Amino acid sequence: MVAPLSAWPWEHLGIFKYILYGPLAAKAWYSWMYEDNILKDLWCIHILLICTLRGFIHQLWSSYNNMFFLTRNCWIKQQGVDFKQIDDEWDWDNFIILQAMLASMASLIFPSLNTLPSWNLKGFIASLLLHVTISEPLYYWAHRFFHKPYLFNHYHSLHHSSPVPHPFTAGHATPLEHLVLCTVIGIPLTGSILMGYGSTAMIYGHVLVFDFFRCLGHSNAEVVPHEVFNKLPLLRYFIYTPTYHSLHHTEMETNFCLFMPLFDALGSTLNTKSLELHKKITSNSGKNGRVPDFVFLAHVVDIMSAMHTPFALRSFASTPFCMRMFLLPFWPLTFIIMLVMWGWSKTFLFSFYNLRCRLHQTWVVPRFGFQYFLPFATKGINKHIEEAILRADRLGVKVISLAALNKNEALNGGGTLFVNKHPELKVRVVHGNTLTAAVILNEFSKDVKEVFLTGATSKLGRATALYLCRKRVRVLMLTSSTERFQKILKEAPVDCQNYLVQVTKHQAAQNCKTWIVGKWITPWEQSWAPSGTHFHQFVVPPILPIRRDCTYGDLAAMRLPPDVEGLGSCEYTMERGVVHACHAGGVVHQIEGWSHHEVGAIDVDRIDLVWEAALKHGLKPVSSVNN
Repeated sequence: MVAPLSAWPWEHLGIFKYILYGPLAAKAWYSWMYEDNILKDLWCIHILLICTLRGFIHQLWSSYNNMFFLTRNCWIKQQGVDFKQIDDEWDWDNFIILQAMLASMASLIFPSLNTLPSWNLKGFIASLLLHVTISEPLYYWAHRFFHKPYLFNHYHSLHHSSPVPHPFTAGHATPLEHLVLCTVIGIPLTGSILMGYGSTAMIYGHVLVFDFFRCLGHSNAEVVPHEVFNKLPLLRYFIYTPTYHSLHHTEMETNFCLFMPLFDALGSTLNTKSLELHKKITSNSGKNGRVPDFVFLAHVVDIMSAMHTPFALRSFASTPFCMRMFLLPFWPLTFIIMLVMWGWSKTFLFSFYNLRCRLHQTWVVPRFGFQYFLPFATKGINKHIEEAILRADRLGVKVISLAALNKNEALNGGGTLFVNKHPELKVRVVHGNTLTAAVILNEFSKDVKEVFLTGATSKLGRATALYLCRKRVRVLMLTSSTERFQKILKEAPVDCQNYLVQVTKHQAAQNCKTWIVGKWITPWEQSWAPSGTHFHQFVVPPILPIRRDCTYGDLAAMRLPPDVEGLGSCEYTMERGVVHACHAGGVVHQIEGWSHHEVGAIDVDRIDLVWEAALKHGLKPVSSVNN
């Protein structure tokens, strides 16, 4: 039997739970439109505004925690927030809805609340005194009681189920706990109002500051420098820190206070390691943290996908990218940020995860996809990539893999430019295209005898054609350049050269049901494919799936092994736990400890070797057929 007040009554509503704000919004709108005295129902607007500001405070703290390029050297717990924790904390804001309901009831029962003055300094002082003398000790003892076996197992264990503290963890609790918090936060407000010192500003200030400190305590990045406590020793008893509260989540039976460690000291529950650990973490803030074993060097795709980063919206980043039209109003702001990045930003740490005790990080070149096609921007992009490679080399990174446009042949020869320029590099530079080719080639059924290949003279196109012709598969290579075709033809074994056929029009494939798309094709060009065709593809962006009588493959990808830890964001349109094949290629390169660079042309002889190594280490192909 479920314990009372251990589950939210609207937990099955999903996103429709926000309809519960509807009556407040409707009342405010009705008063504005149809009533002469709009001030009569101003409380509705205040409640909605406070709820919005509370959500904004939590979001700002979440964004800061996920700005790993700023916080990586002051992490308290080194593991990342994984998909499970994100899902568990998905409805972290339920408490805001609950408190909005309680505030609405109070406003209806006590109409005098609508006539509070805007400002009264005495109210701030009274609420602070009541918080220190009543709310703090009340919460301390209530919190200790919640750690008793029955209350912990039925209520408080939910809050402690999050492995890594995060600002959203502050709201991840049962209704009973938040009702206690309502009492704790309500006593100073009620007392100040009863004394005649209440004001609208006092309510806003007390509630928002309360949320600010709750988020601070659940931050996984320490923000309070230890020098403050060295200069003002008594302050350590009046302000807690993220490190202080993280010890409560780790060791449970210590550090129960709300915001003031003084009550832990009085109750003999202050963890003696608190100050030492805090000093250790903040002292390391200026130093480089753990060196990653592998780095995937990515770039921003476009402005809409930039809004799906973990430091923008964690929930969206944890799901595959898709167009969300309600984000369009934020497009101008993101565009301005893009311009700022273009002018001043450097390559930065975007995300990380751990795989078998190896730290894997994704770094991002601060450039958007369209910028790679601007002739005047290529020099600057190559400079960013080169600096990232040299930085990885200085740190001791073993492998750095170049993503998508960062390894463009026209840009830097698939990484050849950097390897030739810096022959002393210890870090291995990898384009990962060997595994990309392997993923595409292993999608084919064994009975395929003919394929149609666009982008036939590209790096992947060349490798695909040469591999297939060795398997006695006829390849219709779409290219207008006879010179390039002849160059590839000469690389094929003599007895296999007749399997490579140059074609110059899409009409040549009107009887071929296996298309490999390495160069973008229009809907009209797709119309030449016969019914039942499957479009394999390695073109970015993917082609439009307009043919209902055909199937379309996704970009080449592989699923990471199930023992991956701390992974909490999706790689562009990929599913959870799935990464682009070039990313996976770098992972395999690092695990295998290969000492060569993988740049320039793809070594066709290594395609099967890389594929077998990927499978051996637990990476799995992803079914790529979308009907």
